[in-house]
Amino acid sequence: MTIRSTLIATTALLALAGCGQKQDNSSAVATNSADTFNQADASMPNAAQTPAVSAAQSFVNTAAASDAFEIETSKLALTNGASASVKSFARKMIDAHSGSTGKLKTLTAEMNPALTPDATLSAQQQATLDQLKSLKGKAFDEAYIVAQTSGHQQTLDALKAYSTTGDVAQLKSFATDLIPTVTAHLNMAKGLKA
Repeated sequence: MTIRSTLIATTALLALAGCGQKQDNSSAVATNSADTFNQADASMPNAAQTPAVSAAQSFVNTAAASDAFEIETSKLALTNGASASVKSFARKMIDAHSGSTGKLKTLTAEMNPALTPDATLSAQQQATLDQLKSLKGKAFDEAYIVAQTSGHQQTLDALKAYSTTGDVAQLKSFATDLIPTVTAHLNMAKGLKA
């Protein structure tokens, strides 16, 4: 054999050995990647593991947050407000929305499966509450009236929507029964003067 033939044969063997090694590495990488993916997949929830919030749960959360917002802003009105009519309205809102919260908790606890109201305020509700905390006197009264009018309108819209298209009969009744009360609260809020 000549040197040239030996070099060609050696290069061919090295190339084949390199290809075989590369193939072995890539299958090991593929196996490792698959193991890593499977481990990550097992720790990450998929759609079947994390159910979407049902329309009923969403409505319950909206109603609970609405009550919490009305109660908290009305408590502020008792200390930061100046107008007697604003303070009188605030007391009525605390009583009415505390009662509504109690009814909602009782109703949802008796359901099968039971639902748990989440009264976490929306970002908009929290921002309004934070703004009201910084106000006093007439400025508070004016901002409170706007917040109550807007909040009751949003609640009324949610009640009407769920009473029409809701998916749980008991909650549809709850929503329907509250519509006249929330309508009255909305009209009272619209009639308030700072």
